[in-house]
Amino acid sequence: MTLQEYRDYIAAGNAVEAGSEAHLLMHQMSQEAIRITMEINNKYHTPEELRALFSELWGIEVPESFAMFPPFNTDCGKNTHIGERLFMNSGCKFQDQGGIFIGNDCLLGHNMTLCTINHNPDPDRRGDLEFKSIRIEDKVWIGANATVLQGVTIGEGAIVAAGAVVTKDVASRTVVGGIPAKFIKNV
Repeated sequence: MTLQEYRDYIAAGNAVEAGSEAHLLMHQMSQEAIRITMEINNKYHTPEELRALFSELWGIEVPESFAMFPPFNTDCGKNTHIGERLFMNSGCKFQDQGGIFIGNDCLLGHNMTLCTINHNPDPDRRGDLEFKSIRIEDKVWIGANATVLQGVTIGEGAIVAAGAVVTKDVASRTVVGGIPAKFIKNV
């Protein structure tokens, strides 16, 4: 299975059975992600070097406007897609097997987590994996220690308060917070 076949398979809403070809490819991608993130996180790199490492990690050309403070963690790396002027603060964690799509001019706070994967709830099939992408539209700010769960879209200009757990879509130009995240006010 190629990377593009994997991306297409996941985008179609397919689950991944434990031990399947897709599962084995995920394991290979995770090993590469560990290698690259260890390099990112364990010594100083110039912004240019970080962009090159993230281009290798994500398998895309990372824009010159990308900026981040390490450390960073991911358990896949090959299904993240970003726009211009993304800033990631230290400690961000991406579980991107299901696809993470981040627009332009976004800010991601310290220790923020994006989770696109879930396990099958059936105890006899718990090793099987289910995926839904996360979409973060332009000009979104996600606060420190927030968690965004699978299948969520965060609308343009929205703010996710620090510590929030986002389980449902967030409307454009709104502020949400809490566990689970709820509407607080309009921007």
